[in-house]
Amino acid sequence: MADYQAHLGEFEAEGISLYFVSTDPEEKARETVEKHGLGFPVLYGVDGPGTAEMLDAFYEERRNIIQPAAFVLKPDKTIASITHTNGPVGRLVAEDAINMVKILKK
Repeated sequence: MADYQAHLGEFEAEGISLYFVSTDPEEKARETVEKHGLGFPVLYGVDGPGTAEMLDAFYEERRNIIQPAAFVLKPDKTIASITHTNGPVGRLVAEDAINMVKILKK
């Protein structure tokens, strides 16, 4: 999330809205938002297994987390790209997401 916060101005300049989803309870989610100074919505307290199934994402039961699933939507709300990961490698980084949007705009 910190990577996306660091590039928030670039996302805003491109008209991109960011939303993050977390299984964390409200208090822990607020701590994360404050710790990283996040300027975008973080939806908290979601059902891990159910949300993971809906997003076709990887759910880690031991830690009750959903491994990142990044969706880039076109203005018509159709999906331009989905990136699923099952660990820390291969996540969609902010710079790549911004570049993808710029390419789609051309």
